Amino acid sequence: MAVSGTIGQPPVGIDELLDRVRAGYRRIEAREAHEAARTGEALLVDIRYAALRERDGLIPGALVIERNELEWRLDPQGSHRVPEATGHDLRIVVICNEGYASTLATASLHQLGLHRATDLVGGFQAWRTEGLPVEPASP
Repeated sequence: MAVSGTIGQPPVGIDELLDRVRAGYRRIEAREAHEAARTGEALLVDIRYAALRERDGLIPGALVIERNELEWRLDPQGSHRVPEATGHDLRIVVICNEGYASTLATASLHQLGLHRATDLVGGFQAWRTEGLPVEPASP
């Protein structure tokens, strides 16, 4: 899905870009993501940078892949993929801090053919606000 302007068209702002990207898939709420991960129906992927993970903690069972490595690690055809990147039908829930960077990351995963990728509305902060499990980051 092309989400940016083309030559001769005015550029879009970030809010419009987010709206366009989000119109292409259904985002997921924290409790639904927790249940999907608990039952093995989805892989949670935390893309927050280290300082945020250290400050706020980790979601138990979530795979930590910082944003700048995401596509290389989750591309099922890539030579640098993680073992969890088993195929294009994998349901992935991308989690950033507040649910903005995860939207753009999800768009990128869709371009790689990971059509079931989605992101967490409100990000890690929504997860924590819902009282879902969080564990301290290892020192």
